[in-house]
Amino acid sequence: MLTARQALPALLALCLALTAPLAAHAADRGPAGSSEQVSARNPVVFVHGYNADPGVWGALRADLRAAGYADSELHSFGYDTHQSVNEVLAGRLAAYVDQVRRETGAAKVDVVAHSFGSLVSRWYVKFGGGAATVGHWVSLAGPNRGTSTAWACALWDQACRDMTPGSYVVKNLNGGDETPGTVKYATFWSHCDEIVNPDDSVPLTGAANAQVGCLKHNDLLGDDGTSAGVRAFLAS
Repeated sequence: MLTARQALPALLALCLALTAPLAAHAADRGPAGSSEQVSARNPVVFVHGYNADPGVWGALRADLRAAGYADSELHSFGYDTHQSVNEVLAGRLAAYVDQVRRETGAAKVDVVAHSFGSLVSRWYVKFGGGAATVGHWVSLAGPNRGTSTAWACALWDQACRDMTPGSYVVKNLNGGDETPGTVKYATFWSHCDEIVNPDDSVPLTGAANAQVGCLKHNDLLGDDGTSAGVRAFLAS
């Protein structure tokens, strides 16, 4: 797995280089929000992490708007981060995605998740029907194989228990195919992440896994390089 993980960031970088001229073509076709552009990409649903709220997406939302996305294409799922991934939160995310699809007329959405939001959205994709409604799935610093720091709050918090290594949620998400369906998967991780331990809990087999350098857990949300990688991936 290590060899694959090291190779895939190069593929993501190539994707960025290849999609730049495509983005320029899109800009030439018409203003953001035109019917031709809207049909060419999916609306984005952001899923924040533990003890956070939709406000964490300000920088990435601004970058996507600058890249041509309309506000009507950017949607932030807000939720109580102390509840169960599989019993409560994935179902609520499914309902939210259905609402976005009804409002926009889109067949699919792209999901960008941070931290704990990665587990919520992965459960939706793998077990909640999301494999048919998600085009691209992105995990920023997600504890995809669990994180030992979650033991600090696991005694009283269900979400923390879900994030512990070997939890019911982690076992089921990583059992069998880690990246099922035709969804395109990408992860971004840092070797300086103080929350996700071990650091390489983030990458998944079958995903484009990009190491972003020495960034703290929440710094991935506002990092220019990470943002560029996410935008390139969504355009792929």
